Amino acid sequence: MPDSAAPLDRNSIAALLDRLGVPPAAYRDGGLPVRSPITGAEIARVRTDDPAGLERTIAASVEAFRAWRLVPPPRRGELVRIFGEELRAAKAELGRLVSVEVGKIAQEGLGEVQEMIDICDFAVGLSRQLYGLTIATERPGHRMMETWHPVGPCGVISAFNFPVAVWSWNAAIALVCGNPVIWKPSEKTPLTALAVDALFARALKRFGDAPADLARVVVGGAELGAALVDDGRVPVISATGSTRMGRLVGPRVAQRFGRAILELGGNNAMIVAPSADLDLAVRAILFAAVGTAGQRCTSLRRLIVHESLHEDLFAKLARAYGQIRIGDPLDPATLVGPLIDARAFEAMQAALAAARQAGGAVTGGERVLADRWPQAHYVRPALVRMPSQSEIVLHETFAPILYVLRYRDLDDAIALQNAAPQGLASSIFTTDLREAEQFMSAAGSDCGIVNVNIGPSGAEIGGAFGGEKETGGGREAGSDSWKAYMRRATNTINYSRALPLAQGIHFDL
Repeated sequence: MPDSAAPLDRNSIAALLDRLGVPPAAYRDGGLPVRSPITGAEIARVRTDDPAGLERTIAASVEAFRAWRLVPPPRRGELVRIFGEELRAAKAELGRLVSVEVGKIAQEGLGEVQEMIDICDFAVGLSRQLYGLTIATERPGHRMMETWHPVGPCGVISAFNFPVAVWSWNAAIALVCGNPVIWKPSEKTPLTALAVDALFARALKRFGDAPADLARVVVGGAELGAALVDDGRVPVISATGSTRMGRLVGPRVAQRFGRAILELGGNNAMIVAPSADLDLAVRAILFAAVGTAGQRCTSLRRLIVHESLHEDLFAKLARAYGQIRIGDPLDPATLVGPLIDARAFEAMQAALAAARQAGGAVTGGERVLADRWPQAHYVRPALVRMPSQSEIVLHETFAPILYVLRYRDLDDAIALQNAAPQGLASSIFTTDLREAEQFMSAAGSDCGIVNVNIGPSGAEIGGAFGGEKETGGGREAGSDSWKAYMRRATNTINYSRALPLAQGIHFDL
């Protein structure tokens, strides 16, 4: 039997988890059932944490912080480097587990683990580049500078669609900055978190002298996440999820003067201008709209096409959509796997019904393969021609739905794009330099990610990831996102024998 067709029963999953180092007690007889979206079958029952367990975890993280903050940053980077080696060795198995637990195709499961490896490499270099500034001072005989210090335990609340990569964006950076990490994964994807925890334990053992509680996983529901959010001993909370979740988390963290890094919804658009390379655009649209079955926060959801191209581009897309292979995500020939669960399928059908009611013409969107996997939810990706950008188009539905709109003037297209309440990712396909520059200017896209001639998804770790408006304003991964995991101090040193005051103030006795 080929590997892609291997049964997804408890025994095969137990064997995979065993190879990744997860102890059987963690997933055999717990209170949280875990189902694979590939078949809908239960594959494990994970042990959950209670409030007392979370309290012990936070207390242990505080103790770990007291020791870890004193370790030189390059030495912290060495731990992350070793962890990256463990990820490389386990890439195939961890990537498979991601596909099993989320329903991603095999290439995307492996790609997510590669993203973890990449952020480890980035963080290792960063551990020698946590730079402050030397600042000009108006006072003679003085030097002014800024220094950066570890801030404390960082809580990470992750979503199901990127069950390990988003944690790694936070954890690799937080660790080299001197902070422990407490991770509450989605209840839908706890197995991948347990596997990463086991791999990190291997790295700790090889490293030798790090605190034992530098990275902890707590498994549970919303009440556990709320307790983590409310705890003043956890100064940073990085939360990925819906805008609704962010509206709850943000104020609660702010109320205790904590720091929230919010990565929330995205209703991402692409503008296709008259000068666009249509073949290139079609390829980009296809991956961005149907990759991960439309369950990326950066998935393409709105396609805004110049009226001169609309019919031609739609015909090309319809042909491309007709060639998409839907099915077992572990089969290398598959391009689109299942939705995560029945609730996601119901939300998709409700959105398509609303689109029809608003005058939309829907192609696709129906359930498929139900006879083979009655407990799973596979769908044909939907193309929806809309007469206008109605309420349903401005609502983010986490499913492979692409709304197609027309435009006549670039200013109007940008206004359509920016009308969405979220502001995560955006793109334009054009070979007109003026159009590209306008799109990237202050008068262009209002998103945190603004691309030209590539789709809105597939961000690299070297750039800061995040968005504006209802996307939450948080930034993770590259660039200077590390500053969110540290506290800044402005230092002034007087090496003279005088005491001049700033602003020319005289205060002599």
